[in-house]
Amino acid sequence: MTAQAEASRPVAAVRWTVPGGRRGAAVAAVAAGGLLLASAFPPWGWWPCAVVGPALLFLAVRGRRPRMAFALGTVFGVAFFAPLLWWLTNLGVLPWAVLSLVQAVLWGALACALPALARLPGSPVWLACWWVAAEAVRSRVPLGGFPWGRLAFSQAEAPALGWASAGGAPLVSGVVALAAACLAALAAALAARRPRAGLGLAAAVAVMTCGVALVPDADGGEERATVAVVQGNVPRGRSVAEQARVERVAENHIDATLALADDIRAGRAPRPDMVLWPENATDRDPRTDPELSRRISQAAREVGAPIVVGAILDAPGDRIRNAALLWDPEDGPGPYYAKQQLVPFGEYIPARSLLGSFGDLQLVPRDFVAGGEPVRLDMGPVRLATSICYEVAYDGQVRGAVRTGANLIAVPTNNATYMRDDNLAQPEQQLAMSRLRAVEHGRSVLVASTTGVSALIAPDGSVTDETGPWTRQVLTGTVPLRGTTTLATRLGPAPEYAIALAAVAATALSLRRGARRRPDAAERDDAERDVAPPA
Repeated sequence: MTAQAEASRPVAAVRWTVPGGRRGAAVAAVAAGGLLLASAFPPWGWWPCAVVGPALLFLAVRGRRPRMAFALGTVFGVAFFAPLLWWLTNLGVLPWAVLSLVQAVLWGALACALPALARLPGSPVWLACWWVAAEAVRSRVPLGGFPWGRLAFSQAEAPALGWASAGGAPLVSGVVALAAACLAALAAALAARRPRAGLGLAAAVAVMTCGVALVPDADGGEERATVAVVQGNVPRGRSVAEQARVERVAENHIDATLALADDIRAGRAPRPDMVLWPENATDRDPRTDPELSRRISQAAREVGAPIVVGAILDAPGDRIRNAALLWDPEDGPGPYYAKQQLVPFGEYIPARSLLGSFGDLQLVPRDFVAGGEPVRLDMGPVRLATSICYEVAYDGQVRGAVRTGANLIAVPTNNATYMRDDNLAQPEQQLAMSRLRAVEHGRSVLVASTTGVSALIAPDGSVTDETGPWTRQVLTGTVPLRGTTTLATRLGPAPEYAIALAAVAATALSLRRGARRRPDAAERDDAERDVAPPA
């Protein structure tokens, strides 16, 4: 074959020569890609790896059959989710292994569409759309979905973060995935001696960088409020059972708030417009416990501000609610927001009659009741939207809370169970999500954790103050209260739906084209193809 003919061959027919065999090299490539993608997230935070990791997956599935794409996608998923979710081993190896495997298999199933998309002209665009669509699926199924690990959540320190204000997390993921797909196309094209394919990667990187122009102002000239975030800390149980028996949670947060009141009287701290306590700051219903009610009212009166209490509230049918309860210094308990997105096997047990007696699931004796809608909590100038812990990962929940007319976002959380081995990955990953939400909606965000990391986040996603782990600490500061809405808030889920629809349409088009090929064409491609990337 002449050099000219070789250069004109389709990229799908390029043969890589890699030691160890074609399939083995492909498996190694996607495993490396999954590990690289995991390293893009906290606690490592090497955000450029969010481009390199997916690029290896895109390159490895080119020219493969769906069955092989499923296997490669599953290997990629295991290599990604297992280290990303390592903090879950604090609950036990089995929950970590099951969740990682379920997510990996789902990712593998979705990856079956990748070879078809890779065959289309302009394939990097369709591969990026696929990534957004795949994240949309696993954010919804099974059991309400698991949005943890979306590409967007790795970009808190990256220039692509600004795209959140235009199209939310889906657009950020799409921009990063586009760069990854262009990198894969460049690697394949270089092997086919088509170096001009590098123009696509350059354009995609430029698009990522343009995100810096979309980041909201950190301050602005709008109304401001003084806030206090209380991290009361809890005793450090070394097992799940010990953590479940932790006591003095409410007392610790009351004592920390009373200490803040002393600082206010001494002039060491400003008087806040509101005080935020973390999720589960009380382990019983303070509305029906006279002594606890008296103590919270005392703390609110002495600090001179309403407290948003992370409370466990009684519900009908011997069930409970995970709530953010507004407590007024004079009137006591008032309206509350009840968590809508409950954690399976943590706040309720699916098929409880079958599974409820197994292992540590016995430590969840009652199911929580999910809230039905967002509830805005008003305190003077503050109109508060609340996303409790896990909910900050869900686009719709945060957006719905902001759309109530809120000018400030609160993320009360309880991370103690996931930090028992000194692993800070879970709270730091959650903090990165909160930073994206600040940019997405142009709002300041208050993160209150029982044990860390608590933080004050400006509307540009920057962290202005934060606590350390396993300490009692109170953060005070002045934050802007934004009433204007970003394009992302106004558009809602439309960008995600449009991108996902494009991925589905492109897949259908490619499959229709493929059905017209001669029956032996795919066989010949597989025989010629070695998809592992060059060393």
